[in-house]
Amino acid sequence: MPKSPEVATATDYARAESFLPWHVRSRVFGAGIHPRWESDDRFSYDVATREGKRFVSVDPATGSREVSDSPPDADPTPDGDATVVRSPDGRRVAFVRDHDLWVREVATGAEVALTHDGEESRPYATRLPSPLVTAGLLPRDSEPQDRPVVLWSPDSRRLLTHRLDSRGAGEFTLVQSAPPDGSVRPRRFTYAYPLPGDEVVPTALLLVVDVEQATVTPLDLPAGELLYYGTPLPTDPNARGARSIWWHGDGARCFVLRSARGNRTLTLWEVDAATGATRVLVEETDETPVDSNLTVSGAPNVRVLADGAEVLWYSHRDGWGHLYLHDLPAGTVRQVTSGPWAVADIVRTDEAGRAVYVTALGREPGRNPYDRLLYRVPLDGGEPELLTPGDGSHLISMSPSGKYFVSTRARVDTAPVTELRRADGSLVTTLETVDLADLTDVGWTFPERFTATARDGVTEITGILIRPTNFDPDVRYPVVDAIYGGPQTNQAPGSFAEVTQERGAGFWQAQAIAELGFVVVMIDGLGMPYRSKAFRDVSYGNLADAGLPEHVLALRELARTRPYLDLDRVGIYGHSAGGYASCQALLAHPDFYKVGVSSAGNHDHRQDKAWWVERYMGWPVGEHYREQANRTLAHRLEGKLLLIHGEMDENVHVASTLALVDALVEANKDFDLLILPNRTHACGNDPYFVRRRWDHFVRHLAGGTPPPYRVTGDEESS
Repeated sequence: MPKSPEVATATDYARAESFLPWHVRSRVFGAGIHPRWESDDRFSYDVATREGKRFVSVDPATGSREVSDSPPDADPTPDGDATVVRSPDGRRVAFVRDHDLWVREVATGAEVALTHDGEESRPYATRLPSPLVTAGLLPRDSEPQDRPVVLWSPDSRRLLTHRLDSRGAGEFTLVQSAPPDGSVRPRRFTYAYPLPGDEVVPTALLLVVDVEQATVTPLDLPAGELLYYGTPLPTDPNARGARSIWWHGDGARCFVLRSARGNRTLTLWEVDAATGATRVLVEETDETPVDSNLTVSGAPNVRVLADGAEVLWYSHRDGWGHLYLHDLPAGTVRQVTSGPWAVADIVRTDEAGRAVYVTALGREPGRNPYDRLLYRVPLDGGEPELLTPGDGSHLISMSPSGKYFVSTRARVDTAPVTELRRADGSLVTTLETVDLADLTDVGWTFPERFTATARDGVTEITGILIRPTNFDPDVRYPVVDAIYGGPQTNQAPGSFAEVTQERGAGFWQAQAIAELGFVVVMIDGLGMPYRSKAFRDVSYGNLADAGLPEHVLALRELARTRPYLDLDRVGIYGHSAGGYASCQALLAHPDFYKVGVSSAGNHDHRQDKAWWVERYMGWPVGEHYREQANRTLAHRLEGKLLLIHGEMDENVHVASTLALVDALVEANKDFDLLILPNRTHACGNDPYFVRRRWDHFVRHLAGGTPPPYRVTGDEESS
């Protein structure tokens, strides 16, 4: 008869703490390689080594590497001013003053106002202010609200910008009960926050500004809905919607890619920069959302080719994410990629060679369906050429000329290797291999990847098992399910390269929990991205599902061959969409999930940000919104639930949790509640939060008494 693990001690807590992301960061070397390419294909990157941070410069023609203790010279911000944007020719800088857009001549300092009627509720070239910056919880340079939101044309003659209008839009108010300045009076911060179904939402009217003539021309487009504080212009190439608006190289045209509200229509416009006149190049409408990538948060897989005569368009119209080439003069469309696999990202287009380089998933038989591989695909017909056959998933960065690429390759159970390769896939040199010895020397092992069968009895789903470093197969361990459930991303990492980068923090939080005497699982059920359209659409209008039926089925399947899994003691936790899903698990599956920790949960989608919810729950808002609210199921709570929320959560308002609390009180249910003053949506790494989550599982799932313990915070980011 398998025995139970020992109750967690202070020693176990200390070992668990050693696996928190901010401690692991200093024990992993050779990870997180991000090439900075020069125009001649040379590149540099920085890397953590056992001797300290090093800066590496590489000549791909020879494969030679130069290693330095000092970073290469970087171009300073013009005038040392982070509140301006320089024109491509360097002659001018754009800036915002008193809600209007201005330019300054660099040589003379002469300034000219380009707009004259800006006001607080209708400013030019700016973004809606973050309440966290206003409240002093984020530094101003973390979200530069004074930096103008503009895209200079390549010829430096024009600016593409917008004018915001938040008049009459719905708002939320954050109450800061314990201001850090020592004030005894709570402070309040009100900000625009449109909810699903709101008739009035903040909008962004796109404009072209002729700098020489000082004229402002609105684009002949519907005003863009700004469904969350931020900006519709791609000022950050990694931001949601990056490359959704861009200039043609001649500076006389620009292109706008935009989803209609509800995301069921996607349109690409060409804009005449001189007149603001527009014409539709490609438009697609469907019964479920039309996306320009595998996920709503990815950069669009749309390219305008042949000087505007062709459009490379991404679509799920045949049931998988593929590329289609629109010949606009001929009015024809030809499918470029096809088959039961999915294009992930357009890496580069080679118009001269009539080819496109893409990453894709699921094409190679016998591989992990989430392995991301690089292919060269002919635009005019032909089979894709696999350029990265090496085992594992590949993170790709291609040189400006397209002659070289850097690939970081790993399985979920192997150390990542970063290589420099030629465009044909041949190896130039190995740049780095991740060193995990500081972890393996103390008994840590890679997670185990597993497969299981979905509710349809056919589809393969995947996940990982995370064991404690002192794992004993003769012990029967309680199981903890780490869930996210938001359909825009997967929970289980498909590559250990993801784990060793910033997005891997969730994995290390799970490893820390395992060290307390649990086996932790991460599972991606139906409704998640990176598979077929049918796989993904399970979650459409159905966020309450969260793939939970697959979680239950997978654990039961695993337990048949792994007797160390104690399915009489299953817990679950998650943050944000995972906060919603973990609470939903206890309410909808009370016979299986007995203990849960739900943090920053969007427990009622009628209270969450419109841009995200309307994409996944559908628009207009229907009765299914109310039916899937956790407060609607509050009377079904049987397990031990801990609710956590930051009082200054700007993303998912604390009202979402408190409305659930109201329903639980009305239903006379017992639960635990932790409200964290001055904590934002990013409270998941707060050391007190971490310790309280540990204690909840140790007490209620393992049946022990948590030891007195204080977790050390993330000093690097504090």
